[in-house]
Amino acid sequence: MSDQPVGRPTSHSRVTLSRIMSAIDVNLYGTVHGGVLMKFVDDVAGAAAARHSGGTAVTAAIDEIVFVEPVHTGDLVHAYAQVNWAGSTSMEVGVRLTAERWDTAGGDPITVATAYLVFVGVDVSGHPRPVPPVLPETAEDERRFREALIRREHRLARRKAIQDARLSDR
Repeated sequence: MSDQPVGRPTSHSRVTLSRIMSAIDVNLYGTVHGGVLMKFVDDVAGAAAARHSGGTAVTAAIDEIVFVEPVHTGDLVHAYAQVNWAGSTSMEVGVRLTAERWDTAGGDPITVATAYLVFVGVDVSGHPRPVPPVLPETAEDERRFREALIRREHRLARRKAIQDARLSDR
């Protein structure tokens, strides 16, 4: 019998969090700190990873975060996350932040940031544990799964290139 858990559909991991940005979230330019948004991204991604893996999952890497538009005090920000891909113990989580502008109530939300994070499922001792495979349900899920594999290959190749360069410097 395998230690690998039964696969879970992408919809199982989907999580949405929302919050209104306040004056304590802003920088000297009057826009919300990138770090505040990064924490929000990490929070929603962690919830999706925990939901998919069925337990504790910790952030291992942030592959990419792109700030598309500034966020202002009073904006209602929604964070959407889902697990795009899972290996034996790690998972890639995709996140999209949208904002409803406080001064244009009823307007369409705009995308303000996107991110990809890597999480590892851990047991009570903090050691990596098996996580379920992802079962894509839609064409969009399939695309996200394929792109996650590309990001993983690049991450591993970059790590190896850096290690090789360090060895050649000795």
